[in-house]
Amino acid sequence: MMTQITQLNDLDSGWAWQPWEPSEQEPWDRRRAALLLRRAGFGATESEIQAALQKTPAECIDRMFQIEGDETAQFEVESSELAASMIAGGEAKSLSIWWLHRMLHSPQHLLEKMTLFWHGHFATGAEKVLDPDLMLNQNKLLRRYALGDFRAMVHGIAKDPAMLIYLDSVTNRKAHPNENFARELMELFCIGEGHYSEADVQQLARCFTGWEIRRKNFRFNPYQHDSGMKQLLGTEVETGESAIDQVLAHSKLPYFIVRKLFHFFVCDEPKPTDALLEPLANQFASDGLSVSGVLKKILGSRLMLSNWCMARKVRSPVELSIGLMQTMQVTSNLAQLSNRLQEIGQALFFPPNVKGWDGGRAWVNSSTLVGRANLVYQLIRDDKTRFAGGSLNDWLQKQAISESDAFLNWFSDLFLAVPISDAQRMRLRKSIEGQSGDRMFREMISLLAAMPQFQLS
Repeated sequence: MMTQITQLNDLDSGWAWQPWEPSEQEPWDRRRAALLLRRAGFGATESEIQAALQKTPAECIDRMFQIEGDETAQFEVESSELAASMIAGGEAKSLSIWWLHRMLHSPQHLLEKMTLFWHGHFATGAEKVLDPDLMLNQNKLLRRYALGDFRAMVHGIAKDPAMLIYLDSVTNRKAHPNENFARELMELFCIGEGHYSEADVQQLARCFTGWEIRRKNFRFNPYQHDSGMKQLLGTEVETGESAIDQVLAHSKLPYFIVRKLFHFFVCDEPKPTDALLEPLANQFASDGLSVSGVLKKILGSRLMLSNWCMARKVRSPVELSIGLMQTMQVTSNLAQLSNRLQEIGQALFFPPNVKGWDGGRAWVNSSTLVGRANLVYQLIRDDKTRFAGGSLNDWLQKQAISESDAFLNWFSDLFLAVPISDAQRMRLRKSIEGQSGDRMFREMISLLAAMPQFQLS
């Protein structure tokens, strides 16, 4: 049954989260496969689109959750070697190069996309932590649980040395409890504003007294722990671990987490009601706070793969650049890319604050739009940029693309959520009059980068 979506929150939630099935109005074609691969990763090559079209959407999604195999094992060895070389200089900023490399080359695109999601959720800034080893270890922690056990992730992040430093838990002593982590655990990480009291913050802070770092590892110091019973969210607790479990048991937690997943994968606006999110929240809760089940439900849903969903998200700077590079099989100078991403507001390992990046419309304004277009311009023209290891001309020949309209059709299908209009095609043709070959296509990509639909996923 085909449902015409007009107002998101008027949708029947039972319909929205049922598995999507192709129809005459919404076929399983190149554009829809590209939508799924963009949202669940960053971008897709022609061969990846063709491989997806040989499967059902459910089969494609199941493949995204398979994180074992020889290809993955070999990649992890290479990635570990690169990480060691990046942090040898003692600067956390170099880790951005390592992570961009992972996003580009990891065989597990969804895993990297979800690690990016959790990096924004449990935002920790290297400008305060300083030690690149600690930032790297936190990133590995987030990746370990990215598609799995949210409960284990929260327990892990609460004892993570980088987080302990960032939210001042290392100065949490029984004589002077520090409330920073306690507040953010409830407000930003688990249940949201309005569902706890200031007294809950104070009592939760007492639970974490004595949690400190020794030789870059978590250590519990019983002499600095307030061992008395505390009243938290209507229940008596004593230890930090039991307090975390109490927060995780809150009825609002499943809705808080699935709402953030909804905005990250489905649409930036509008805000979904609890009624629309109820099947997702129920799945998350019934799965014991495991992420994989609810994420599969979102990605394969009627709502997610509907025509309505297209162009409902603004690409972050990382999504824009990595998506373009994956689609066109680009390799380039990742140190320069890291610097350019910082200039337009998304420096990996340096979120703006503990709330992470706002996302959505906050990504685009008159300044950042120019910066995003400049990033693409510089990337495409960089002497170190290669397309599948060769020149742009050689790559285009392999794609059987020799003229502008053929390129626009190909690029629109794979990268753009909104097709190029006839009027835009005419303006592009006029702008590239007299040009040919490599120069023409580079100019065309640069002009496309300034268009509104280039910013949408």
